[in-house]
Amino acid sequence: MLRVGVHVSIAGSIDKAVERAVEKGCDTFQIFSRNPRGWRYKALTDTEIREFIKKVELSGIAPAVVHMPYLPNLAAPDDKVYNRSVASLTEELRRCDSLQIPYLVTHLGSHRGYGKAKGFERIVNAINTAFSEVDNGVMLLLENTAGTKNSMGGTFEDIQHIIERIEHRERIGICFDTCHAFAAGYELRTEKSLKDVIKHFDAVIGLEHLKLIHLNDSKGGLNSRLDRHEHIGLGYIGEDGFRTILSEEHIKKLPMILETPVDARRGDIENIAKVRELVGNG
Repeated sequence: MLRVGVHVSIAGSIDKAVERAVEKGCDTFQIFSRNPRGWRYKALTDTEIREFIKKVELSGIAPAVVHMPYLPNLAAPDDKVYNRSVASLTEELRRCDSLQIPYLVTHLGSHRGYGKAKGFERIVNAINTAFSEVDNGVMLLLENTAGTKNSMGGTFEDIQHIIERIEHRERIGICFDTCHAFAAGYELRTEKSLKDVIKHFDAVIGLEHLKLIHLNDSKGGLNSRLDRHEHIGLGYIGEDGFRTILSEEHIKKLPMILETPVDARRGDIENIAKVRELVGNG
Protein backbone atom coordinates (compact mmCIF):
# COMPACT_ATOMS: atom_id res chain seq x y z
CA MET A 1 0.00 0.00 0.00
CA LEU A 2 1.21 3.50 -0.86
CA ARG A 3 1.98 5.54 2.26
CA VAL A 4 1.95 9.24 1.45
CA GLY A 5 1.66 12.29 3.72
CA VAL A 6 2.85 15.83 4.33
CA HIS A 7 4.61 18.01 6.87
CA VAL A 8 1.97 19.27 9.33
CA SER A 9 1.94 22.08 11.89
CA ILE A 10 2.14 21.50 15.67
CA ALA A 11 0.51 24.90 16.43
CA GLY A 12 -1.54 24.83 19.63
CA SER A 13 -0.05 21.60 20.94
CA ILE A 14 1.94 18.79 19.36
CA ASP A 15 -0.96 16.29 19.40
CA LYS A 16 -2.98 18.61 17.11
CA ALA A 17 -0.53 17.63 14.34
CA VAL A 18 -2.12 14.16 14.28
CA GLU A 19 -5.60 15.64 13.76
CA ARG A 20 -4.25 17.78 10.90
CA ALA A 21 -2.64 14.74 9.30
CA VAL A 22 -5.93 12.84 9.51
CA GLU A 23 -7.85 15.80 8.00
CA LYS A 24 -5.45 15.90 5.04
CA GLY A 25 -5.80 12.15 4.42
CA CYS A 26 -2.21 11.26 5.34
CA ASP A 27 -0.90 7.70 5.74
CA THR A 28 2.34 9.09 7.25
CA PHE A 29 3.31 12.59 8.41
CA GLN A 30 6.23 14.79 9.40
CA ILE A 31 6.49 17.50 12.08
CA PHE A 32 8.94 19.78 13.81
CA SER A 33 8.83 18.84 17.50
CA ARG A 34 9.14 22.55 18.40
CA ASN A 35 9.48 26.01 16.84
CA PRO A 36 11.84 25.39 13.91
CA ARG A 37 13.03 29.01 13.66
CA GLY A 38 14.49 29.47 17.14
CA TRP A 39 17.02 27.84 19.45
CA ARG A 40 14.81 27.96 22.53
CA TYR A 41 12.20 25.29 23.19
CA LYS A 42 9.79 24.17 25.87
CA ALA A 43 9.98 20.71 27.35
CA LEU A 44 7.15 18.42 26.27
CA THR A 45 4.65 17.85 29.07
CA ASP A 46 3.51 14.37 30.09
CA THR A 47 -0.01 15.28 28.90
CA GLU A 48 1.23 16.37 25.45
CA ILE A 49 3.27 13.19 25.08
CA ARG A 50 0.39 10.97 26.20
CA GLU A 51 -2.13 12.69 23.89
CA PHE A 52 0.20 12.56 20.90
CA ILE A 53 0.94 8.83 21.31
CA LYS A 54 -2.76 8.03 21.86
CA LYS A 55 -3.88 9.99 18.77
CA VAL A 56 -1.22 8.40 16.56
CA GLU A 57 -2.30 4.93 17.69
CA LEU A 58 -5.98 5.71 17.07
CA SER A 59 -5.26 7.25 13.65
CA GLY A 60 -3.40 4.20 12.33
CA ILE A 61 -0.95 6.59 10.63
CA ALA A 62 2.64 5.38 10.55
CA PRO A 63 5.36 6.31 10.73
CA ALA A 64 5.35 9.76 12.29
CA VAL A 65 8.62 11.54 11.47
CA VAL A 66 10.37 14.52 13.08
CA HIS A 67 12.52 16.93 11.07
CA MET A 68 15.34 18.85 12.74
CA PRO A 69 14.73 22.62 13.12
CA TYR A 70 16.14 25.10 10.59
CA LEU A 71 18.90 26.74 12.65
CA PRO A 72 21.17 23.80 13.58
CA ASN A 73 24.15 23.31 11.26
CA LEU A 74 26.08 20.12 12.01
CA ALA A 75 28.92 21.26 9.75
CA ALA A 76 29.19 24.78 11.22
CA PRO A 77 32.76 26.11 11.58
CA ASP A 78 31.59 28.58 14.27
CA ASP A 79 31.90 26.91 17.68
CA LYS A 80 28.89 28.63 19.23
CA VAL A 81 26.55 27.60 16.40
CA TYR A 82 28.10 24.14 16.26
CA ASN A 83 27.74 23.43 19.97
CA ARG A 84 24.13 24.59 19.90
CA SER A 85 23.54 22.37 16.87
CA VAL A 86 24.91 19.29 18.62
CA ALA A 87 22.76 20.08 21.68
CA SER A 88 19.70 20.42 19.38
CA LEU A 89 20.39 17.06 17.75
CA THR A 90 20.76 15.42 21.16
CA GLU A 91 17.52 16.96 22.41
CA GLU A 92 15.57 15.98 19.27
CA LEU A 93 16.68 12.36 19.66
CA ARG A 94 15.27 12.47 23.20
CA ARG A 95 12.01 14.10 22.12
CA CYS A 96 11.45 11.56 19.34
CA ASP A 97 11.96 8.74 21.83
CA SER A 98 9.47 10.20 24.33
CA LEU A 99 6.89 10.62 21.53
CA GLN A 100 7.58 7.08 20.23
CA ILE A 101 8.61 8.52 16.84
CA PRO A 102 11.04 6.19 15.03
CA TYR A 103 12.76 8.63 12.63
CA LEU A 104 14.55 11.97 12.98
CA VAL A 105 15.51 13.61 9.67
CA THR A 106 18.50 15.93 9.53
CA HIS A 107 20.14 18.05 6.85
CA LEU A 108 23.92 17.74 6.90
CA GLY A 109 24.55 21.47 6.95
CA SER A 110 27.03 23.85 5.35
CA HIS A 111 30.78 24.13 5.84
CA ARG A 112 30.46 27.89 5.17
CA GLY A 113 33.51 27.98 2.93
CA TYR A 114 35.85 26.14 5.33
CA GLY A 115 35.92 23.10 3.02
CA LYS A 116 34.37 19.65 2.90
CA ALA A 117 37.10 18.02 5.00
CA LYS A 118 36.28 20.30 7.96
CA GLY A 119 32.55 19.83 7.31
CA PHE A 120 32.86 16.03 7.38
CA GLU A 121 34.82 16.17 10.61
CA ARG A 122 32.20 18.37 12.28
CA ILE A 123 29.21 16.25 11.14
CA VAL A 124 30.78 12.96 12.21
CA ASN A 125 31.75 14.38 15.60
CA ALA A 126 28.26 15.88 16.07
CA ILE A 127 26.46 12.58 15.40
CA ASN A 128 28.88 10.49 17.45
CA THR A 129 28.56 12.94 20.35
CA ALA A 130 24.74 12.91 20.21
CA PHE A 131 24.62 9.11 19.99
CA SER A 132 26.99 8.76 22.95
CA GLU A 133 24.74 11.03 25.05
CA VAL A 134 21.42 9.50 23.97
CA ASP A 135 21.15 5.75 23.59
CA ASN A 136 17.70 4.93 22.26
CA GLY A 137 15.93 3.30 19.31
CA VAL A 138 15.43 6.49 17.27
CA MET A 139 17.01 6.27 13.81
CA LEU A 140 18.72 9.39 12.47
CA LEU A 141 17.96 9.82 8.76
CA LEU A 142 20.59 11.75 6.80
CA GLU A 143 18.99 13.77 4.00
CA ASN A 144 20.71 14.27 0.65
CA THR A 145 21.10 17.91 -0.38
CA ALA A 146 20.73 19.77 -3.69
CA GLY A 147 24.47 20.38 -3.97
CA THR A 148 24.16 24.12 -3.35
CA LYS A 149 27.37 26.03 -2.60
CA ASN A 150 29.13 24.86 0.60
CA SER A 151 26.35 22.33 1.42
CA MET A 152 27.28 18.88 2.64
CA GLY A 153 25.73 15.62 1.43
CA GLY A 154 24.99 16.37 -2.23
CA THR A 155 26.38 13.03 -3.44
CA PHE A 156 25.89 9.44 -2.30
CA GLU A 157 29.67 9.19 -1.85
CA ASP A 158 29.70 12.14 0.56
CA ILE A 159 26.90 10.62 2.63
CA GLN A 160 28.67 7.25 2.75
CA HIS A 161 31.89 9.02 3.81
CA ILE A 162 29.97 10.23 6.89
CA ILE A 163 28.22 6.91 7.61
CA GLU A 164 31.53 5.00 7.58
CA ARG A 165 32.80 7.17 10.43
CA ILE A 166 29.74 6.82 12.69
CA GLU A 167 30.33 4.58 15.70
CA HIS A 168 26.73 3.27 15.86
CA ARG A 169 25.94 2.83 12.19
CA GLU A 170 22.83 0.75 12.97
CA ARG A 171 21.23 4.02 14.16
CA ILE A 172 21.68 5.74 10.78
CA GLY A 173 19.33 5.63 7.78
CA ILE A 174 18.73 7.75 4.67
CA CYS A 175 15.96 10.16 3.71
CA PHE A 176 16.05 10.52 -0.08
CA ASP A 177 14.69 13.86 -1.35
CA THR A 178 13.70 13.71 -5.04
CA CYS A 179 13.99 17.47 -5.61
CA HIS A 180 17.45 17.61 -3.99
CA ALA A 181 18.71 14.56 -5.88
CA PHE A 182 17.48 15.90 -9.21
CA ALA A 183 18.95 19.37 -8.57
CA ALA A 184 22.24 17.71 -7.57
CA GLY A 185 22.43 15.94 -10.96
CA TYR A 186 20.72 12.58 -10.43
CA GLU A 187 18.37 11.93 -13.39
CA LEU A 188 15.15 10.37 -12.07
CA ARG A 189 12.72 10.88 -14.95
CA THR A 190 13.14 7.73 -17.06
CA GLU A 191 12.99 4.10 -16.05
CA LYS A 192 16.54 3.47 -17.19
CA SER A 193 18.09 6.55 -15.55
CA LEU A 194 16.21 5.92 -12.29
CA LYS A 195 17.34 2.28 -12.25
CA ASP A 196 20.92 3.53 -12.69
CA VAL A 197 20.51 5.96 -9.76
CA ILE A 198 19.04 3.22 -7.53
CA LYS A 199 21.84 0.84 -8.53
CA HIS A 200 24.44 3.53 -7.78
CA PHE A 201 22.80 4.24 -4.39
CA ASP A 202 22.86 0.54 -3.56
CA ALA A 203 26.51 0.18 -4.56
CA VAL A 204 27.66 3.22 -2.56
CA ILE A 205 25.34 3.32 0.49
CA GLY A 206 23.15 0.19 0.37
CA LEU A 207 19.40 0.14 -0.25
CA GLU A 208 18.81 -1.39 3.19
CA HIS A 209 19.60 2.07 4.65
CA LEU A 210 16.89 3.84 2.60
CA LYS A 211 14.00 4.45 5.02
CA LEU A 212 12.05 7.51 3.87
CA ILE A 213 11.32 9.51 0.70
CA HIS A 214 10.82 13.26 0.58
CA LEU A 215 8.70 13.43 -2.56
CA ASN A 216 9.08 16.89 -4.07
CA ASP A 217 9.14 18.29 -7.60
CA SER A 218 11.89 20.77 -8.49
CA LYS A 219 11.73 24.43 -9.56
CA GLY A 220 15.26 24.03 -10.94
CA GLY A 221 16.41 21.84 -13.81
CA LEU A 222 18.66 18.77 -13.65
CA ASN A 223 21.98 19.61 -11.95
CA SER A 224 20.78 23.20 -11.29
CA ARG A 225 21.90 23.03 -7.62
CA LEU A 226 18.71 24.93 -6.80
CA ASP A 227 16.93 23.82 -3.61
CA ARG A 228 13.39 24.95 -4.46
CA HIS A 229 10.46 22.56 -4.14
CA GLU A 230 7.53 22.59 -6.57
CA HIS A 231 4.07 20.97 -6.68
CA ILE A 232 4.11 17.33 -7.80
CA GLY A 233 4.18 17.22 -11.61
CA LEU A 234 4.46 21.00 -12.09
CA GLY A 235 8.26 21.23 -11.89
CA TYR A 236 11.14 19.91 -13.95
CA ILE A 237 10.66 16.30 -12.80
CA GLY A 238 7.09 16.44 -14.13
CA GLU A 239 4.16 14.02 -14.08
CA ASP A 240 5.85 11.39 -16.24
CA GLY A 241 8.92 11.57 -14.01
CA PHE A 242 6.82 10.96 -10.91
CA ARG A 243 4.98 8.07 -12.58
CA THR A 244 8.42 6.52 -13.07
CA ILE A 245 9.55 7.26 -9.49
CA LEU A 246 6.31 5.99 -7.95
CA SER A 247 6.46 2.71 -9.85
CA GLU A 248 10.04 1.91 -8.74
CA GLU A 249 9.90 -1.17 -6.50
CA HIS A 250 12.30 0.08 -3.79
CA ILE A 251 10.67 3.51 -3.57
CA LYS A 252 6.96 2.70 -3.69
CA LYS A 253 7.08 0.56 -0.53
CA LEU A 254 8.64 3.37 1.57
CA PRO A 255 6.77 6.14 3.43
CA MET A 256 6.70 9.35 1.36
CA ILE A 257 6.49 12.85 2.78
CA LEU A 258 5.57 15.78 0.53
CA GLU A 259 7.18 19.14 1.35
CA THR A 260 5.48 20.89 -1.56
CA PRO A 261 4.31 24.52 -1.55
CA VAL A 262 0.88 25.64 -0.38
CA ASP A 263 -0.36 28.42 -2.65
CA ALA A 264 -3.25 29.48 -4.91
CA ARG A 265 -2.47 26.64 -7.33
CA ARG A 266 -2.59 23.75 -4.87
CA GLY A 267 -2.50 22.75 -1.23
CA ASP A 268 -1.41 19.60 0.59
CA ILE A 269 -4.62 17.67 -0.06
CA GLU A 270 -4.36 18.31 -3.82
CA ASN A 271 -0.71 17.22 -3.93
CA ILE A 272 -1.50 14.01 -2.05
CA ALA A 273 -4.35 13.39 -4.52
CA LYS A 274 -1.98 14.01 -7.44
CA VAL A 275 0.48 11.39 -6.11
CA ARG A 276 -2.32 8.84 -5.76
CA GLU A 277 -3.60 9.68 -9.24
CA LEU A 278 -0.12 9.17 -10.76
CA VAL A 279 0.21 5.81 -9.02
CA GLY A 280 -3.19 4.80 -10.39
CA ASN A 281 -2.04 5.78 -13.89
CA GLY A 282 1.43 4.29 -13.46
